[in-house]
Amino acid sequence: MFSFCSDPDALDTVRWFSCYLTTGVHMSFYVAFFKVLLLLAVTAPVALGFGFLGAMAARSHFLPLRWFGKAYISLVRGVPDIVFFLFFVIALDQAFEWMRHQVLCPGWDQPIWQGNDFIVCQAAKLPLGTSPQWMHQTYGFGLAVITFAIVFGAFAANVLFGGMRAVPRAQLETAEAYGMSHRQTFWRVLVPQMWVYALPGLSNLWMVLIKATPLLFLLGIEDIVYWARELGGTKTPGFTSFPHGDWRMWYFLFLLIFYLGFTRVSEVVLESLMQRLTLGQATAGGEAQRKAVPR
Repeated sequence: MFSFCSDPDALDTVRWFSCYLTTGVHMSFYVAFFKVLLLLAVTAPVALGFGFLGAMAARSHFLPLRWFGKAYISLVRGVPDIVFFLFFVIALDQAFEWMRHQVLCPGWDQPIWQGNDFIVCQAAKLPLGTSPQWMHQTYGFGLAVITFAIVFGAFAANVLFGGMRAVPRAQLETAEAYGMSHRQTFWRVLVPQMWVYALPGLSNLWMVLIKATPLLFLLGIEDIVYWARELGGTKTPGFTSFPHGDWRMWYFLFLLIFYLGFTRVSEVVLESLMQRLTLGQATAGGEAQRKAVPR
């Protein structure tokens, strides 16, 4: 990046590191932090939406829908996360390609499953082999978002379902006694108060989601863990001009500081949100706030 970086052997320590930390490969490392933040920004609301729908299904009066909601919660929560992460990425990819294959290649006369191989026509491949690299990366990132949302949506559904059940039944009965319909009671009484009881569990789930972002590395996405391993190794092809020893410990220490700092910021934000939600509520938090106000 700098003009004096043409001869790394002639550089002093400060300038050597300024050149080393601004190479194109390091820029990919910095972009990977943006990928992690983008994953959290997209996955969190999508997973919360999945969780809300799952919780509504689990408490539905329609028996098949209630079975589906409870099965979704129990099934995903009962299987190790890593199994679902690896399964859903493959399953979703093949499902999308199979649907495209049925539409784009109706004259295909060969079986799609040939032994252990899943074979579709070239036009059905996702993404196409001629697609630019950014499309391959975007497609892989999209599969990761859907996978994270499905898995963490089940945990969110369990938390929200518990929050709905924690709202005092007397308040719902009072709303119905005043003439509110079941739908009005749900949206105007149950849902607003549900968040007070669900937020502690959702806060823990948010922390778990942050710690789960290194799983992007296992899904084939070049995230911060991937680049920390590559850049810290002693035989990195991109650094023939900047040879160094095994610096992986320092790169992973930097990731440790990043995650600790991010979780600390999250704790402060979530605590502030909890204070706002419990204000005036008939809960332990609301009672503590009332006692703290000087009279």
